Amino acid sequence: MRMTLPVNGFDVEARYDNATVETVLLPLLAEIGARARAVPERLIVFLAAPPATGKSTLAAFLERLAAQTPELPRIQAVPMDGFHFHQDYILSHTVTRGGEIIPMKRVKGAPDTFDVEKLRRTLLRARHEDVLWPGYDRRLHDVVEDATAVTAPALLVEGNWLLYDAPGWRGLPHDFSIFIEAREALLRERLIARKMRGGLSREEALAFYRETDGPNVCLCMERRLPADAALEMTAEGVLRPKKQ
Repeated sequence: MRMTLPVNGFDVEARYDNATVETVLLPLLAEIGARARAVPERLIVFLAAPPATGKSTLAAFLERLAAQTPELPRIQAVPMDGFHFHQDYILSHTVTRGGEIIPMKRVKGAPDTFDVEKLRRTLLRARHEDVLWPGYDRRLHDVVEDATAVTAPALLVEGNWLLYDAPGWRGLPHDFSIFIEAREALLRERLIARKMRGGLSREEALAFYRETDGPNVCLCMERRLPADAALEMTAEGVLRPKKQ
């Protein structure tokens, strides 16, 4: 199944084989739909995964697939990236890595570059009322406040750190969670290729991976809370239920 979807401000072609749609995605949506119908307030679903697993595209695809399935309630997909600190804050602050104080901009995307308390407050409000959800503009490289009006009965939030097992992140309000696993070597090559498409040489992309993307991939996969539903990405980039 193919769909052209708006993802992070760009049109992206989402492609999932029929087996994935029938055996993985529709059952997930059925579970979300059943839970949404069973509660009086808005259902909050987390889709967590390390970088380069296609979670933003998957979230947009699930929203569209739900809209095309009459028996399912409306699902609204939103990114966690709008809860980055604003760029002026990131450019004026530092973090500590390995005992060294470095500019925060060097590790943008790491957990400490997000305003997790703002995320928590917004999620708590979203349970009981419509809210304005911040977005992230990848052309401006900055947060855009009040980008999306959340009105659907089920809210699907996607991001790297939603199940991060650390103070401040632990216990973010949600009702159902999904996590996508993948081999680090597969994600490394996907992330390096992404940076090279953006104009970096392979050496520059490797350096960025070692300093930024690589630590985020490992941290996301190694320090996470259990998910209600676990998926894995195969070497071919296909999503399958995680084998126990």
